[in-house]
Amino acid sequence: MNSSFLLFKNDDHKFIHLGLERLNIEGIFTNQYLIIHKNEGFLIDPGGAHVFSRVFSNVSKYIDLRNIKGVFFSHQDPDVAAGLSLWDIHLPNAKYFFSKLWDRFMPHYGVYSKYKVSLIEDYGGKYYFEDGAELQFIPAHFLHSSGNFTLYDPTSKVLFSGDIGVGVIQPSLKKLFVEDFNEYKKEMEWFHKRYMVSNKIINMWISKVENFDVEIMAPQHGLLFRKKEFIEFLNWFKKLECGEDIIEKIYYNREG
Repeated sequence: MNSSFLLFKNDDHKFIHLGLERLNIEGIFTNQYLIIHKNEGFLIDPGGAHVFSRVFSNVSKYIDLRNIKGVFFSHQDPDVAAGLSLWDIHLPNAKYFFSKLWDRFMPHYGVYSKYKVSLIEDYGGKYYFEDGAELQFIPAHFLHSSGNFTLYDPTSKVLFSGDIGVGVIQPSLKKLFVEDFNEYKKEMEWFHKRYMVSNKIINMWISKVENFDVEIMAPQHGLLFRKKEFIEFLNWFKKLECGEDIIEKIYYNREG
C-alpha cells in the first residue's frame, strides 16, 4: 500500500494515511499521517529515513510542501523523528511540535534553529490553523515515553494515538482497519504490557479521551480502529495490568 488513503474528507479538511511499504530490513512498520485544512498542511510522526521517499512522494501529491506549517512528533523515538533532517530541507515554513522534554534531543536529529521549534507543555495544548480550526495535543506521558502526546482532530474526529493501540504487525494490502477486536488484541497485548508504565497512567489518558467523539483511532503501528473497535479497545485498555503492575513477574520470570 504505497499509495495514500483518505480517512476523512470534506470541502475544507482532509485526514490522510500516507501509505506503507514492504521493507527488506529489520524493523516495525509505521504509519504516517497528513492533515490538510484548506491549503494548510500538518504532518504527523513523519518517521525514519528509510520511509522518507515514500512519505515525501505521497505528501507532495496533496500539497505544496511550502504550505506545511506544522509537524507533530508524539515522542522522541527514531521511528517517529529520525528522518527530521531530511524533512527540514524541504519544509521552509514548518514549525516542529513536540514535548518540552525533548528540546535538547532535536540537534541529534539535525535541527538547530530554535525558531522552528514549538515546545508542548506537559499539560498539552492546541494548534490553530489560520482560520481558527484547531488540533488538540493530549498528554499521554509514560505511554510509553516520559514525554508523550496523542493528537485529536475535532473536524475529522480522528484520534492519533501514537504507540497506544499498536499491533506489531504489518497491515496487509487489503486490510487497514481492525475487524475482530478479540482476535487483534493478541497482537497488542505483549507490547502494551511491557511498554506502558501502569494501569493508573493508562486511566489518566483514558479520562482525557473517552468523551471525545472519535470515529477513527489511528496509531503509529498496525491497524486502525473504527468507533466500535475504539470503544472495545478502551474497555480492554482500562483494565490492563502493565509495567509496574507486573514488574515482579518480569524481573523474576514468574508466570501469570
